[in-house]
Amino acid sequence: MLDEWFARQVVPRLAGRATVVRFADDFVIIFEHERDARRVLEVLPKRLAKYGLTLHPEKTRLIDFRRPDRGVTISLDNGDSRSRPDTFNLLGFTHYWAMSRKGFWVVKQKTAADRFRRTLKRIAEWCRQYRHEPVPEQWAALRRKLLGHFGYFAVIGNLRALRNFRHRVCGVWRKWLNRRSQRARMSWEVMNRLLQRYPLPQPHISSPVA
Repeated sequence: MLDEWFARQVVPRLAGRATVVRFADDFVIIFEHERDARRVLEVLPKRLAKYGLTLHPEKTRLIDFRRPDRGVTISLDNGDSRSRPDTFNLLGFTHYWAMSRKGFWVVKQKTAADRFRRTLKRIAEWCRQYRHEPVPEQWAALRRKLLGHFGYFAVIGNLRALRNFRHRVCGVWRKWLNRRSQRARMSWEVMNRLLQRYPLPQPHISSPVA
């Protein structure tokens, strides 16, 4: 419905290059020229309507994602000026421009804020529901949850978010262990000793093989 239409009918009519990146019903279309993007955005709802589909009103937007040194220059409050491109979310990641260690502009990914909050909320609810289970069983389950999260989000540039996520998970685990009874006293000193006995995994990011 989308891929064939884009390749056969859209691309030949564009003034510049364009490509579509799609996973299931989530997709991003990248255009060389803004006028091409606006033309396609105008006809895309009609194409979807033929199959009883609609664009998500909150997720659909046209953004300027040009490299910072090629984008629109904006004025800052301190009198300086610089280029600031927009960001976009796809499949749980926020995609943004950043400078590499070698001094080149590259597109990086970090855990999207809404995905971070949603996943942490689910783990907190799990800790509340199973707070009376034996600690070794809680630890084993939380370990699996963290490994699953790290396995998906462990991409270059996202280490800080992963470390923050682990710290927050430790915090919600401590919170609900502290509520097992009125006499429970789980200070961070006690919690750190528990984590030495039942360590939660640390995030690791491996460089891609060239």
